[in-house]
Amino acid sequence: MRVSGPPVDIPSDPGRTTAFRIDGYARLRDYAVIGDGRSAALVAADGSVDWLGMPDLDSPSVFAAVLDPVRGGRFLLEPEEPFTVARRYLPGTNVLETTFTTDRGSVRVTDALTLEAAGALGPMRELQRRLDCVAGTVPLRWSVQPRFGYGARRPRIGRRAGIPVAVAGADALAVCAWDAGEPECTDSAINGRVDLRRGGRALLAIPLAHQEPLVLPSRSECDSRMDQTVAAWRGWARERSNEGMWQDAVLRSALALKLLIFAPSGAIAAAVTSSLPEHVGGERNWDYRFSWVRDSAFTLDAFLKLGCPAEADAYFWWLMHASQLTHPRLRVLYRLNGGGHAPERTLPLDGYRGSRPVRIGNAAGAQTQLDTYGELVQTGWLYAGAAGRLDADIARRLAELADFVCAAWQGPDSGIWEVRSAPLHFTQSKMMCWVALDRAIDLCERGLIQSRGSAHWRVARAQVRDFVETRCFSSVQQCYTRSADSSELDAAVLLGLLHGYAPPGDPRMRATVDAVARELRHGPFVDRYSGEDGLSGTEGAFLACSFWLAECLARTGRLDEATALMDDLVGLANDVGLYGEEIDPATGAFLGNLPQGLSHLALISAARAIDSIAEAADG
Repeated sequence: MRVSGPPVDIPSDPGRTTAFRIDGYARLRDYAVIGDGRSAALVAADGSVDWLGMPDLDSPSVFAAVLDPVRGGRFLLEPEEPFTVARRYLPGTNVLETTFTTDRGSVRVTDALTLEAAGALGPMRELQRRLDCVAGTVPLRWSVQPRFGYGARRPRIGRRAGIPVAVAGADALAVCAWDAGEPECTDSAINGRVDLRRGGRALLAIPLAHQEPLVLPSRSECDSRMDQTVAAWRGWARERSNEGMWQDAVLRSALALKLLIFAPSGAIAAAVTSSLPEHVGGERNWDYRFSWVRDSAFTLDAFLKLGCPAEADAYFWWLMHASQLTHPRLRVLYRLNGGGHAPERTLPLDGYRGSRPVRIGNAAGAQTQLDTYGELVQTGWLYAGAAGRLDADIARRLAELADFVCAAWQGPDSGIWEVRSAPLHFTQSKMMCWVALDRAIDLCERGLIQSRGSAHWRVARAQVRDFVETRCFSSVQQCYTRSADSSELDAAVLLGLLHGYAPPGDPRMRATVDAVARELRHGPFVDRYSGEDGLSGTEGAFLACSFWLAECLARTGRLDEATALMDDLVGLANDVGLYGEEIDPATGAFLGNLPQGLSHLALISAARAIDSIAEAADG
């Protein structure tokens, strides 16, 4: 990347931008993510931290320039001269390294949300930015512009013990600067500049506090925490089971998923952001800082395959606790603390490149989505298979979920894609109802849950299959359709193969894989579905669907095609190996929230499946 115009004015003129930005907004593809197990930040290629929720991942933001460069707040850091950028994560970590190169020199910036000793979570939240000049001389400028509460609360800026501090209600942050220039305070920002020469090192540390004392660290403490953070990430990465054709992409996906885990509870968020658009300028802007039951089986399966027993156990028990609060009915999504209340409201922000409304909360949480019952029972089935047992209370609840499916499966729902049009009899929802009953029957036959309802489950399982095979399969198109008695297609029916509704050799499922590839695929990109969904505008290609197709191709015997598609998909990641929710096939632009957990989960599942099938074929 090369900056051809003047540098960004800091801090007063957000309208002047470099070539990295359009009207003050970075490309979504240009974001990397750092995190500490409680919150996460977006760091743009030009060095600006444009998103950070505090104190937790799903808390109101202190930086939200990704949603509004004027009112959102950010932490700017960049050379004062035109520059190019090279970025990477330090190997085996979620610590970001950005190298800015100007005509006169190069400086390396190392960014992290730091951890305590041995990777533990301490009371402090701390964003660190370490600057090392590796060649020549580089003049740099920086500006911390906090806007607490999604930009609604400008802070009071002053000093404590000579350290700049910004306070707004129960929230506070400090700017600790060592060899980074003398900080200057204004009404809206804390600014500084420095000329770094070869061999010079500077450090900017931002401790943050919410309803607790603001601790001002020493430089040696900050240096120690940065080193501990790098060591903790590398120690975690070394313990992962990771071999195969795409092992680098799988490890990066595992590290991305680790950033989405809310360590205090074990929940995993769908993404770290809210309201990044599926269509720039459109209304498809949703808050993804929740944990979806839809993702649960993929999540547990990935943790087990990656050799993450602690994460698998924590996530499973969090899911059981959260769903117990609404048992036997399931919420579509749960808060990271396990709560099921997620009312949707809009914020007075401009939205990413004018994409409004900007939403927090998610009204989909109140929908009926019957597929979630299959996902949850599948998750329990996977956990039981790994552990060889089930807790008596969990066994009882899984049986009660099967009882509930027997009564509920005949109703319409909003489906896995959470349409905001009228409920329908979605094919994938019915398939997952069958999976819920089938897995319950299997657990019963293995003596892991009580058999009192198994005869009823068998009857209902047969009824669900009859409905799917007679109402959801088109004899004209020779494939499963999006919903009963329709002619529309839906890539979600591929999950019928991946979750075991139909075996790989089933001719109807194989024909459906062909139909999805023929009608919804465009190069490596796969659309979610055809047909109405109750919303205006368009969307990009949904990346998880592309990975599902690759896995289905392999499972149905088309290994070469699957491998070629997988190679293409791995190449679609951004420069640091991350994926958003969607990609615009025409431009390659990322769309939707990021990093998208389901995209990375689907990558792991497809990579492991294709590797296993290829190994079996070679053997």
